Amino acid sequence: MAQTEGTLQKKLKPRHISLMAMGGVIGTGIFKGSAETIGLAGPGVIVTYIFAGLLLLVVMAAMAEMATVYKNRNMKDFVQEAFGSRVSFVMGWMYCFLWLSVCVIEVIAAGSFLQYWFPDVPLWLMSLACAAFIISVNFLSVGVFGEFEFWLAGIKIAMIIAFIFLGTALIFGIIPSDNTPYLQNYTQSGGFFPNGWGSIFSALLVVMFSYGGSELIGLTLTETENADRVLPKVVGNFMLRIILFFTLPILIICGLIPWNELGPESSPFVQVLASTGLPGAAHIMNFILVTAVLSAANSGIYGASRMMYSMAVGGEAPKALAKTNANGSPINTLLVCSVILLAGSMLGLFAQDQLFSVLLAVPGFVVILVWICISSSQLKLRKQYPVQPSFKVWGFPYITGATTLCLAVIAVMFIFDAGNRFSISVCLSVLAFLIIWSLVRFRKADGKQAK
Repeated sequence: MAQTEGTLQKKLKPRHISLMAMGGVIGTGIFKGSAETIGLAGPGVIVTYIFAGLLLLVVMAAMAEMATVYKNRNMKDFVQEAFGSRVSFVMGWMYCFLWLSVCVIEVIAAGSFLQYWFPDVPLWLMSLACAAFIISVNFLSVGVFGEFEFWLAGIKIAMIIAFIFLGTALIFGIIPSDNTPYLQNYTQSGGFFPNGWGSIFSALLVVMFSYGGSELIGLTLTETENADRVLPKVVGNFMLRIILFFTLPILIICGLIPWNELGPESSPFVQVLASTGLPGAAHIMNFILVTAVLSAANSGIYGASRMMYSMAVGGEAPKALAKTNANGSPINTLLVCSVILLAGSMLGLFAQDQLFSVLLAVPGFVVILVWICISSSQLKLRKQYPVQPSFKVWGFPYITGATTLCLAVIAVMFIFDAGNRFSISVCLSVLAFLIIWSLVRFRKADGKQAK
């Protein structure tokens, strides 16, 4: 039975939040997108991951600081507090666009991984089945959803740890294999930076997409008990794990197989284990990859639906989207997300070969814009906090300012990058539409207030 707005339940625990954020980050970006980033920059792409990780650390810290001041409010509220309703309106809808595109990418990736076992089944059909599964999970209560996501994310984190230990043992011959590479794959085939230092920037967009989702915890604040105390602790532990779970697997992949021999047809993780000749290892890895990207899609539907709900409660979206069911789930926003996800899963019918390179760039660029909004909000709000934060970003305002500037430069770089012209054009078109919509919408509101 549908209820009125404002009835989200506070049933997410700290372990749910931490694993949900990890679940949103560790998905297609690393398991499938890493083939593209390694192809662009070779083993030296780990520099790209570390650089983007440092930017992410500042953004997450900025969000944690604001959460200790503005309690029971989420990241869109922080932006609204700093820059007003027009900017938060645009950012909120862009964030919905970001997560819905991520969800589509994840279910298509899950479908492509399933084709490892069922090569004759069309991609769109596999993706559609994955989408239906994710939708059913999200209609459960938030407590059940959090528990489900906790275990899904836990499986892929355990898998990455096992992959790191197994890969290290194979590289140094601790586990015998047909060809023990030691460290030679880092220096052969053009060296550690085979395409030059400039290539580490060309991989940034996919890397930013890979890290996108960390800010998801900024939407869990209204469904978390004592969020102002929980979030700083989560951020402190979260960042180190993220860098380790990205950089070490990349080093293992490049150490076990030459970077220029990785193909785009399946996950580099599966390709690496298949090349070692270990019986059944590739199949086990592929199973875990399917659960991993489904976990990321699961987090994505949560992110999109909660942002829509927040906007509806704030009067920035149709009031019907603020309805919740008896489980405390925003039923109407979930229905909207479900329709879009089911439609998006059918994209496998078209241009399958270039589908991932086009789709990955869309959320990658939007992530940069969202991070700019978060960091610049903290820059502006610090001087006008009503109370002193219990957690503060280090080196303010220089660290936050430098991070915001770096993100802005990266965004401009990609606007003029010919290789991502179509994807960036889509993003800019959506952004322009939302800006025009906000101007028209809030001009009417301003006119009513004047009267």
